[in-house]
Amino acid sequence: MLILSLASILTLALLLGSGVWIAFALIGTAWVALEFFTSFSPGPILASDFWGASYGWDLTALPMFIWMGEILFRSGLADNMFRGLSPWLNRLPGRLLHTNIIGSGMFAAVCGSSAATCATVGKMTLPELERRGYDPQMAIGTLASASTLGLLIPPSIVLIVYGVVTEQSITRLFMAGVGPGLMILGLFMTYLIVWALLKGNRQGLTGQDESSMPLAQKLRQTWALIPILALIGGIIFSIYGGLASPTEAAAVGVVLSMLIARMNGHFGWSIFQDSLFAAIRTACMIAFIIAGASFLTSAMGFTQVPMQLARAIGEMGLSPTLLLVMLTLLLLVMGCFLDGISLILLITAIIMPVISAAGFDLIWFGIYLVIVVEMSQITPPVGFNLFVIQGLTGKDILTITRATLPFFLLMMLAIALMHLFPGIALYLPEAMNR
Repeated sequence: MLILSLASILTLALLLGSGVWIAFALIGTAWVALEFFTSFSPGPILASDFWGASYGWDLTALPMFIWMGEILFRSGLADNMFRGLSPWLNRLPGRLLHTNIIGSGMFAAVCGSSAATCATVGKMTLPELERRGYDPQMAIGTLASASTLGLLIPPSIVLIVYGVVTEQSITRLFMAGVGPGLMILGLFMTYLIVWALLKGNRQGLTGQDESSMPLAQKLRQTWALIPILALIGGIIFSIYGGLASPTEAAAVGVVLSMLIARMNGHFGWSIFQDSLFAAIRTACMIAFIIAGASFLTSAMGFTQVPMQLARAIGEMGLSPTLLLVMLTLLLLVMGCFLDGISLILLITAIIMPVISAAGFDLIWFGIYLVIVVEMSQITPPVGFNLFVIQGLTGKDILTITRATLPFFLLMMLAIALMHLFPGIALYLPEAMNR
């Protein structure tokens, strides 16, 4: 087992380091494992796995939600959110810095992409916050961190991928993501309030107190939020209420996103075409990686490495808590070199027998895995959100990383709370079965 494990790790590292596409790296690693360490022929297994991974009703939701996000990405939604939220946040400690957190959470709920959330909200909020005298470090930290919730708050592309490869209910995964997503938003906002009370307000880092606005004007500006809130609520309610499957809700979401974009005056043939082609490119890339991961999963199954690893860890007598700590450290290191979807597919291909043997609920584990992947989005050297922020601000990676460190630690706290109180993630999924 040791020789095979080292050979697989070395092969994967060489392929990824040489710039080979991630899907090809997974396929190459699986091929080497089957060719040199088993008596099975790789060709038929590759063909069978690619065919099996290329269809499925649940997988249909993936391109639809991606397309919905691409349409909203081009619809001027962030501008509406900023104008709708800002009148109500002026009296809250931290003031308009909360628009990064709440706005990212709202956009994440309909976009499903961390990088798209970061870029869209950041283009609107960062220049405004800088113009109004807010602390640039806190502005960067709140944006880069809160935008990672695009991976967790439903509809989530990553949760769809996890559900497909582990054969878990996507509806239950979506419901499980609501509680932890709101908890992380609450932790971020609480930290911002405490920071503002202890330091920000005293040192003039939270902008100037702006003049109050009449209630009627506040309501008029808030009206811009109604379409997006209706879209979020409609998708979640239709899934949770059993009115539609995730795929059906995604199709309706695409149509409604077109209507919202049209209402904003930002929808025409060019946006339709650009958003469709962008969604196709992203969906095909993810589907190719899923197929490669499926082949690697089968290869690992034929070599018996995951089962032997699970048996070895079981014989070590590690408690579930210690196993979770070790796994978190491993995922954070791997997350420095792999994007979120690739990390989830690679991990599920290797360690799921270990997780099942340890007694973890696979719905709960999916949410835990996504939160760790969120943390990797703000971890150098391959934290995608760090690159997006760097492109928006021109600041160096170390400066941006320092700004996100408190929020990184808050995500660690969220994992600890979710481990101590599993109901944070499992209450809604379990309520669906009552």
